[in-house]
Amino acid sequence: MYLKNLSLLNYKNISEGNFEFDSKINCFVGKNGIGKTNVLDAIYHLSYGKSYFNPLAIQNIKHGEEFFVIDGTFEKNDRSEQIVCSLKKGQKKVLKRNGKAYDKFSEHIGFIPLVIISPSDNDLIMEGSETRRKFIDSVISQLDPTYLQELISYQKVIAQRNALLKYFALNHTFDKETLGIYNEQLTALGHSVFEKRKKFLADFIPIFNAHHHAITSSAENISLVYQSQLHEQTLDKLLEENLQRDRVLQYTSVGIHKDDLSFEIDEHPIKKFGSQGQQKSFLIALKLAQFDFIKKQSGVLPILLFDDIFDKLDETRVSKIVQMVNDKVFGQIFISDTHPERTEEIVKSTHQSYRIFTL
Repeated sequence: MYLKNLSLLNYKNISEGNFEFDSKINCFVGKNGIGKTNVLDAIYHLSYGKSYFNPLAIQNIKHGEEFFVIDGTFEKNDRSEQIVCSLKKGQKKVLKRNGKAYDKFSEHIGFIPLVIISPSDNDLIMEGSETRRKFIDSVISQLDPTYLQELISYQKVIAQRNALLKYFALNHTFDKETLGIYNEQLTALGHSVFEKRKKFLADFIPIFNAHHHAITSSAENISLVYQSQLHEQTLDKLLEENLQRDRVLQYTSVGIHKDDLSFEIDEHPIKKFGSQGQQKSFLIALKLAQFDFIKKQSGVLPILLFDDIFDKLDETRVSKIVQMVNDKVFGQIFISDTHPERTEEIVKSTHQSYRIFTL
C-alpha cells in the first residue's frame, strides 16, 4: 500500500499543493514554518480523519479562507482508492472514499494504516494519562472496529451517568434503579475494553522491548506497565464501592477511563528519571513497535511519517533507522527535514528509490 498523489487546498498555511509520490521514500525539505509538517499532517488526516497536531478542525482551514480540501489517491491491494477529506466553515467535516461519504468516521479507521513519529510525541511522556490512553486506543482501533465502537459507547454512557449524578445533586434526589442501568452498561463495555487493552499490551510490550534494545544496544531496564483499577476489582463492584464518592464529586471516578500506561526506567517514571536521550529512544521504540504491531496484525505495511526527527537524534540512532529501511522493514516513508544535504545523504544511504520536494 502506498500514497500515489496528494492535492491540498487551503490546508493550514498551504494555499494549493500537488504532489506525485515515490512508492518508497519522499522527503520535504526547507526552512521551518513553510509547511513541511503540514503536508505530513494532511497525509495523517486522510488516515485518521483528523489532524495529528490540531484536533480543532476549523483551525486547519487556512487563515482568511472558508474551507479546506485534502485529496489523496492510494494504491492498496492492486486497487486505486481515492480518499477526500473536506471542511467548510459552519458545516460538518466530510470524509469520502471513492466518492462515497462515510456515515461515521470510525468506519474509515484502519483502512489506511499509518504511523507518525514526531517531536510532539513527547506529550506521551509529559502529559496526563488521557494522552497515553489515546495512544493505546488508536493502535487497537486501527485493527478492531468493534473496540472503537465499544469505546465510543462507553464514553457516551459515562457522560449520561455523570449528567444523572449532577441531576441528583441539584435536585436533592436519588434513583438507584436508573443509575443501575448505566452501571450495567458500563460494566459490560468496560470489561470488554479492559480485556482488549490487556491482550494488546501483552502482545505489544515484547515488540517494544525488542525495538528499544535494537535502537539503544543497551541493557537499560525500561518497561511499559498497564495501570487499571480493573486489575484488582470488577467494574460493577468498583461502581458500587465508590457510589457515595461519585455522588459527592458528581462524576464517575472509577473505570477504564482512568487507565494509564506507565513509562518506566529502573522502575521509576521516565518523565522524572530519564535523560532526554533515554526519553527519545523510548518514544521511537514505542512508535516503531506500533508500526510493527499493525504490520503483523493487518498484513499491510503502514505508511510511516518521520516529522523533523533527524534534528532530534544522534547519528547512531539515525543509522539504526536507516538500517531498518535497508532491511525493507518499512514500506512507504515520508520525511520532513530542515537540512536538504543531510536528508539526501541519509536517503541515498538506504539504496531505495526516493523523491525530494523543496518547499
